[in-house]
Amino acid sequence: MSKTAYINADIYPVSKPPIHGGVLLVDGKKIAAVGKDIPLPEGCTIIDLKGKSILPGFVDEHTHIGMWPEWYGQPQSDGNEGSNPITPEVRALDSIWPGHTAFEDARSGGVTTVQITPGSGNIIGGEMVVAKTRGTVVDDMIIKNPSGLKAALGENPKNYYGNRKQAPVTRMGNAALLRGALYKAREYAKKLERGQEDPSKMPDRDLGMENLLKVLRREIPLRIHAHRADDIVTAVRIAEEFDLDYSIEHCTDGAAIAEFLGKRKARVNIGPSLSSRTKIETLNINLKTAGILAEAGCRVSIMSDHPFLPVQFLSTAAALAWANGMKEEDALRAVTLTPAETLGVDDRVGSLDAGKDADFVVWSGHPFRIRSKVLEVYIEGQSVFARAHN
Repeated sequence: MSKTAYINADIYPVSKPPIHGGVLLVDGKKIAAVGKDIPLPEGCTIIDLKGKSILPGFVDEHTHIGMWPEWYGQPQSDGNEGSNPITPEVRALDSIWPGHTAFEDARSGGVTTVQITPGSGNIIGGEMVVAKTRGTVVDDMIIKNPSGLKAALGENPKNYYGNRKQAPVTRMGNAALLRGALYKAREYAKKLERGQEDPSKMPDRDLGMENLLKVLRREIPLRIHAHRADDIVTAVRIAEEFDLDYSIEHCTDGAAIAEFLGKRKARVNIGPSLSSRTKIETLNINLKTAGILAEAGCRVSIMSDHPFLPVQFLSTAAALAWANGMKEEDALRAVTLTPAETLGVDDRVGSLDAGKDADFVVWSGHPFRIRSKVLEVYIEGQSVFARAHN
């Protein structure tokens, strides 16, 4: 396959300082080289992007793309398995519809990689996956499966089930059910050990317990939905009790406990910050939160939580974080390399480096400028979105 050189652009590799008037050399599905004075191979296609910017495809750490109803209504409402508050056995993979318009929205905003997660109606909502935003068969779009197990604290599960007069009704109930499920998984592990020694004692297969064991063994992280400060601290308390790999999803009140989270270098995924206060626990929503937590030492990603902030506006959320005190390099990193690292896919995406997937976006200017547009989007070297360069 022939090589293509994109020249004279302002390139933002993210993993290193910006390169003004640089070259991005693509060889098939991969990035071959990035730099200032790169020898161009004989016969390569040359595309002059003077006055334009090239950035890595954005990585959105937390979305419900392809499984949320949006305008489709109940037939596409596949985000929460609301039959039981503990459903570790379900998988986002089995609900994702690649034909959903949300994937087109993502590409139009320069988002090339997304984590797709069950909703937060359940204490344990199921497994999540990381996927590219192009494809017709979801299995071919996946680059990591599973990428974590979803958990949730706070209003969502206690209201969903409390309104049915079913546990959990309180925050105490939320925590008790989560801890109880983890303890049951520990006991299941002991039963498996006994069964290996004596096959007559082998327990019946339990898919939910198997998925929880992945968390207990730190094979995948527990990604915990928590907005309010007390719920965030509860999430950390339980994660530390079981020595789990974990991340805090939303972290709306994180600024109030920035020192607590910073000491742990916690992975926090902020958003959707560009939204209204839709419930009591988002009362303290603030565009300064991402910057405050980054300064405190947290590993900060900015997410859309699509459809609650439409995924095509992820760059706007990052720009507003920058405008409200976050360093420019931290804000760019928060939608590229940091979420890629958090998801464990930074060997393929998140920055423009030789050997990584050729997932990149041509912008008319810096993406934090309000008038900048996404002009072209490439996933693994193939154009997946384009608009006129004017």
